[in-house]
Formats: sequence, C-alpha cells, structure tokens
Amino acid sequence: MNITLVGLGVKQGDMSLCAKAALDSAQKIFARTSRGEAYASLSGYDVEYLDDVFKRSRNFDTLNKNLASKIISASKQTPVVYCVDGAVSEDNACKEILAKAKDCTVCEGPSKISYIKTLAKLKSACVTTLSAYDISSLKSCPAAVIYDLDDFGLADMAKRRLTALFGEESDCVFIDADGAHKIKVYEIDRFKHYTAECAVAIEEKEFLTKDRYDFADLEHLIKLLRAPDGCPWDRAQTNESIRQNMIEEAYELVDAVNRGDDDGMEEECGDVLLQAAFHGVIKEELGSFNASDAITRVVKKLIFRHSHIFGGDKAADEGAALNVWEKNKMREKHHTTYTQSLYAVPGNFPACMRAQKVGKRAAKCGMDFLSPVSASEKLGEEAAELIQALKQGDERAVFEESGDLLFSAVNTCRLAGVDSEQALAAATDKFIKRFEVFESLAKRDGKNLNDMCSEEYDWYWLQAKNATKKD
Repeated sequence: MNITLVGLGVKQGDMSLCAKAALDSAQKIFARTSRGEAYASLSGYDVEYLDDVFKRSRNFDTLNKNLASKIISASKQTPVVYCVDGAVSEDNACKEILAKAKDCTVCEGPSKISYIKTLAKLKSACVTTLSAYDISSLKSCPAAVIYDLDDFGLADMAKRRLTALFGEESDCVFIDADGAHKIKVYEIDRFKHYTAECAVAIEEKEFLTKDRYDFADLEHLIKLLRAPDGCPWDRAQTNESIRQNMIEEAYELVDAVNRGDDDGMEEECGDVLLQAAFHGVIKEELGSFNASDAITRVVKKLIFRHSHIFGGDKAADEGAALNVWEKNKMREKHHTTYTQSLYAVPGNFPACMRAQKVGKRAAKCGMDFLSPVSASEKLGEEAAELIQALKQGDERAVFEESGDLLFSAVNTCRLAGVDSEQALAAATDKFIKRFEVFESLAKRDGKNLNDMCSEEYDWYWLQAKNATKKD
C-alpha cells in the first residue's frame, strides 16, 4: 500500500514541485472531482476523477468514507496519487486515509481557508473553518469560513445553519471564481452556479448589535451586569435572593404551555434560561461550579439513564424505557432502599405534586392499591375519620385527617391516570367561572351577596352550575 496525497491549492499554478514530481512518476492518479479551477493543474495527466462517488454516496457523512475507501482499495493494487483542491490537511477524505493507511506521503498545497480569510478580510483572530459537507456540526463562534460549497443543496444547508447562528440579515462574504461578494446570509443559496471554489465567510457583530445570541452570550451579559461598573441591583443578588424568581418563571412557562401560546413559550423559556444562567454565574464567582459543569453533568446523566439507547439495556416500549430510567436513577444516586427515593422528593414541591410523586415511587416496590376503585374506598374511610374528628372538635386530629384525606384523593387520581395538580387547577378554574355566573345572576335580580340566605345561595349556585355545564 503506497499513497501520495497531493494538495493542488486554490488556482491553476498553485501546485508545488513536490506534487509535480509525484504526478510525473505516478502509476495511477485519482482526483477528488473534476470541478474547480485547481484541478486544471492536472491537464495533461491521465486522471480518474471521482465525481461518481459523490453521486452514489447516500449522504455527506458517508461521502468522505467512500472516497477514502476507494483510494485505499486501489493502493493495494498499485501505488496511487490522490489529488484534492486546497490543502491535504483541510480535506476530510485525506484525514480518513491518513488515519487508516500506514504508508502515506503528503505533498501539501496552499490552503483554501487562508485564501478565503484573506479575500473576505476577516478581522477576527478566532475563526472556525469547516467543509460545507460538515455544516451541521458548526457551533456558535466569533467567525466562520465554510468551503466546498459546490452545489445548491449545500448552499441551502449553509444558509440555514448560519441563519440560526448569526441571523439571516447578517452580512457575509460569498467567494467564487470571480472573487468576493458582500451579501446577506439569506442570499447564500441564490447564486446560479456553485463550484468547488465557492465558499462563505462571516463574523459576528459587536456584542450589543448582534442579531443572534447563545447561552454563552447570556452568561457574558450577566457578568457585565455584575461587574463593578454594572447594574447595582444585579451585583447585589445571591442565589437565595433570586430563588423565587425561578419558581415564578417556571410557572409562567407552564402557563404558556397550557395556553398553547408559542410566542409566550419562547419568551418564558428564555426567562427560565436566564434564571439558570444567573445562578450559574453566581456559583462560578464563588468557585463552586460553572455553567459548563452543570451542562456536562446533565448530558452525562442523560446518557447514563438512557442505557437502552447508549448501553446494553433493552426497552421495547415507553413503560420499559421508564423502568430503565428509574433503575439507572437509583444507581446514579446510590439509593439502596426505596425509602431513600421517597426522601429524595423535594419538600418544596407543591403538596399535590409531592404526594403524587411519593405515591408513585412507593408503588415501585409493589406497595399500592389494586385499582383506582380500591383507592377511592380508602378515600371514603379517610372522609369518615375527618368527619368524626370534626364532631369531636379535636383540632390536631382534624389537621391529621385532613392531610390523610387529601393524600388518599391524590392516590385515587394517580391510579386513575389523572394528574392531581392539573385536576385541582382545573377544578379551581371551573369554580371561578361558575362563581362569576353565580354573582352575575344574583346581581341581575338585585341581590346583595352579603345579605343572601343559604337557600338563595344554593338556588343561584344551581343556576350557575347548569349554565356552565358543557354539552
């Protein structure tokens, strides 16, 4: 196996003496494609162009593997020279070959990336560069160069990804055989022709004028606000002083979900992320942890708990997947008893939510009612005990039996497949609507609510109930 990898550079004439010597003595020459000005340097040589590999590759992920496989396979029969535009170090297929083949010689060529950066006049010292075939892997960065933009599909994908990161109205520089063109991101896929010379370069605006921001920007803004010359209120906050804000923002997000309000959800998701970032920045200042630590932890946790996806466990349905999750969760938290998992339910949860979660975890060991009906029978027992306590005037017993009654009601809801928190919220909403009709009917008849007798209350409430019944 003998392979020589040749970088042809950007334009005809960029080829090095090393490359020319390799081509002059080559027994078999391959070229990545026939498209592009750099490949004009191969004129006069007997070259097999690999355009057909592009056509039969199912997706961009397999293209480079197929190209590498073709070259490695051919090298087993005879020494080969494989030519690519730009530099060998910038070509993903060449990277595959270098990783797998032991006997490789490299004749490096001028960098496409350096050429593009110079032509685009990028100011940033931190530039992310990658082939358009890898555009889906592009993450937030101060500046980016996307090369190999050789067809409309890639141009469309690049436009979408850069829109997500920089904004569709942001300025960028489109490079083709005619030079550099200043355009907007949304125009990237509006050119008539795309060749191997096509590329796009972009860099973000000044912080306060950016079109798009990410989580790192949010952290940066909080740090600016907490700086000595920042906002006095933001500087004064602690994890304890802002903890209630997280609860309020979470409730507002759930409210937007309940309303089916996408615009509201977008806003409230941002507010929840703000609170998480604020807590993280404060803890970073104290040297406890930072946002990257927290994100790393949750990603590792998700991988560990999804062992039916990333490990050896199996789960054929939703229930089996949940069982795997619970098993891994107990391992992760080093819980050796079910009691530990009950104590782990946060005490500051809303009471219904906490009771429902505790009952659900206790049921994991088999301690549960046989059915919603059997749970409702217990509900009747607790109601009778509460009535007895009320008759006896025992305040302590009334408190205790009231709690037992509510806990039994939650268990009945849980076994019936009803979320008790949502059910109680819906019942409260229903009461408010009926009360509105009740008050309206009474006032229509000239009644003062404070002066009505119990019979009148009952009559008007029945009217309101009938008026608000759903069909």
